[in-house]
Amino acid sequence: MSAERSRGFTLIELMIVVAIIGILAAIAIPAYQDYIARSQASEALQLLGGAKAPLGEFFGDKGRWPTGPASVMGNLSGKYVSTIYYTSPWTVANATSPVRSIEAQYRTTGVSALIQAKTMLYATTNGGRLWTCMVGGLNPVPEKYLPASCKT
Repeated sequence: MSAERSRGFTLIELMIVVAIIGILAAIAIPAYQDYIARSQASEALQLLGGAKAPLGEFFGDKGRWPTGPASVMGNLSGKYVSTIYYTSPWTVANATSPVRSIEAQYRTTGVSALIQAKTMLYATTNGGRLWTCMVGGLNPVPEKYLPASCKT
């Protein structure tokens, strides 16, 4: 009778597999978190984009801005955005009129920690005819999480 050799993995082989899985996880988890933050950040762009036309039309009709976005917008919040609001007009060198901007603030819970309580804004210097997505505000979203149309 010959002795049968048992078949299975050696301890070294198992340790190598665990190390490889650890390395892959170390790469995949941050990439996944960035992907989640970028996908959630796009909600603000959609909400702010929905404000551009009504605000521009109001300014074109009345020659002034409404008292707040709520008077012309139907939806001021979303699943990840807590609110949309005006910021105070500010001036920029070589601009013909003050900059008027609307800002979206992300929620503090239920949203990626990478964009929690951060802000994204759209600004105009010509009465709402042309809006520019900008990095700004008191706590701006890091540029790497902004949708491609907002990146400079």
